[in-house]
Amino acid sequence: MSASNPVILGYDAVTALGSDMESGWQKALAGTSGIAPLTRFPIDDEFPVRIAGQAPDIDELDYPFLTARHKASWTSPVFRYSMLTVARALERSGLEITKDIAPRVAVTYSSAIGGIDAILSSDRRMQAENKLPRPYANPNSCINMIGGKIAIQTGAQGPIVTPVTACATGLTSMITGAMFLASGRADVAICGAVDFALVEPIVAGFYTMNGVYNPKEGQEDEAPQLASRPFSSNRRGFVISEGAGAVILATPEFAKSHGLSYQTELAGWGMTSDAHHFVAPYFKTIKRCMEDAMADANVTPANIATVNAHAASTRVGDKVEFDALQAVFGRQLPPVAANKSLIGHAMGASSVIESIFSFQGMRDGVLPPTINYKPDPEIEIDCVANEKRKLDQEFVLKNSFGFGGCNSCAVFKRIN
Repeated sequence: MSASNPVILGYDAVTALGSDMESGWQKALAGTSGIAPLTRFPIDDEFPVRIAGQAPDIDELDYPFLTARHKASWTSPVFRYSMLTVARALERSGLEITKDIAPRVAVTYSSAIGGIDAILSSDRRMQAENKLPRPYANPNSCINMIGGKIAIQTGAQGPIVTPVTACATGLTSMITGAMFLASGRADVAICGAVDFALVEPIVAGFYTMNGVYNPKEGQEDEAPQLASRPFSSNRRGFVISEGAGAVILATPEFAKSHGLSYQTELAGWGMTSDAHHFVAPYFKTIKRCMEDAMADANVTPANIATVNAHAASTRVGDKVEFDALQAVFGRQLPPVAANKSLIGHAMGASSVIESIFSFQGMRDGVLPPTINYKPDPEIEIDCVANEKRKLDQEFVLKNSFGFGGCNSCAVFKRIN
């Protein structure tokens, strides 16, 4: 990219560690796990998934879109949580979207799964009560409606698009926003992602495809907090979680002309397609995605202080990511943070939440720990095991890989 790299004006996140971003960050630094027993829906003794990373309730917060009328119509949680993160990210940025600015504000906020809970509820209503869906059922289920509601909320009238790249969706949203800025079609982009995938068939479906955490026989009573363990020798799949994150990007010229401060920029990015397998990651294209991001940022592997890994805790995925990292960095592989050990896998929202953790870490000069780690002899890695670490970070590489072979990587730069 160039001297006009997009800068980050503000951001906000809701995770399994809490609805307040700063307190959630402190919990992450303390090595606190957000994983607990699954209570989002009733489960019986036969249901195969027992744990999750559940986001806290936000209905008591004082925001205009959390009215009883709004909640009655927009029943899927993807709306209120996405709108909350956007409202707070804009507050932190200091940006007011006026009528003059609005035509130059893009929206790329998205979701990997969207409001599928609304369709499931309507189907159950039809089957059990022989009643037609409520009027807002279909709008609740439209993934692009999340961006539409955000545009209505903020008044943004620039380009609007809903990029979906499975688990890479949040980072892809930021990259898409950067494209709008680079092409001169917008001065500001409201980016991010939200997912609330704790819906019975989605959760059970991840189990049947052998992706979600499955305790070893005889260890069914293991504490939920110990289940998410990226890069660990005893990793047994990812823990499904919920969350949302928003990032406000702008051109540096816009930020300066409006007196808005920033500490971080999106220095470079890469995107590749595996064209290989529908879920298994592919070494060659993951490696190239990282290399492309660094080349775009005009940095070498030696410049990267840390890698924020995708690291979902799957046996194959973690190993392929490590192999690609080793091929890129060789013996100079920097510390690698795996945030899903703390918050689980928030699907499409995971990569934007983890990017926000990177921004916080760059700001504070610290890396959160990768908890529950036991060394894997096939993965010789410094993953900041079990305790936070002080580390000055000018450049951070963020990896994110999604189903369908959708890879997105980015290099973030701290502005001194």
